[in-house]
Amino acid sequence: MVRKADIPNHIVKIALSLAASQGWRDTTLGDIADTAKLSLGELLAIYPTKAAIIAAYSRRIDSQVLKAIDSDLAGEPPRDRLFDVMMRRFDALEPDRDGLRSIIHASLCDPVSAVCGNFVLRRSMIVMLEAASISASGLRGLVRVKGLSAIFLSVLRVWFNDDSEDMARTMSALDRSLRRAELVMGLCRFPPRCKTEAEPEAGPA
Repeated sequence: MVRKADIPNHIVKIALSLAASQGWRDTTLGDIADTAKLSLGELLAIYPTKAAIIAAYSRRIDSQVLKAIDSDLAGEPPRDRLFDVMMRRFDALEPDRDGLRSIIHASLCDPVSAVCGNFVLRRSMIVMLEAASISASGLRGLVRVKGLSAIFLSVLRVWFNDDSEDMARTMSALDRSLRRAELVMGLCRFPPRCKTEAEPEAGPA
């Protein structure tokens, strides 16, 4: 019996499992409710759409990454901090790789899902930048968020096919992408996020 407080996470786990086993496109909210042993009404009261389930899953991953951040990371260069944060994200996603592959594939054929996915991705990349003590605010922040989103999607394709035990291919792809972004758009060439509004940003973007 699942505790009431655990039902939202239980639904998310069921949804990712069904996405892996039968495909996200063929998984209905009714399927998720039946497998979770809930009525459709109970499910809809928590997650009215499949997109809402994906958004909840993304927030859960964000939270896992934030909890895993090493306090010693603050003294590292910006690119190293961002590399560490993003690899922790891939570590957190690892158990759901097959389900995520199905979800991504389904979104390519569904413009509405793609739009919702872009919103969820943007929010998560903001969290990842801030977790690395890199500002995601203002015009510079917008550029950083878009750049990191592109990097994540690019490396995600490598990760889906990375069968190495230590995710060596994923780490290599992420490192190359961050270095390229640093050269081309200065994604990582800036100081840590300001601690107070009174302290202005210094250095080039």
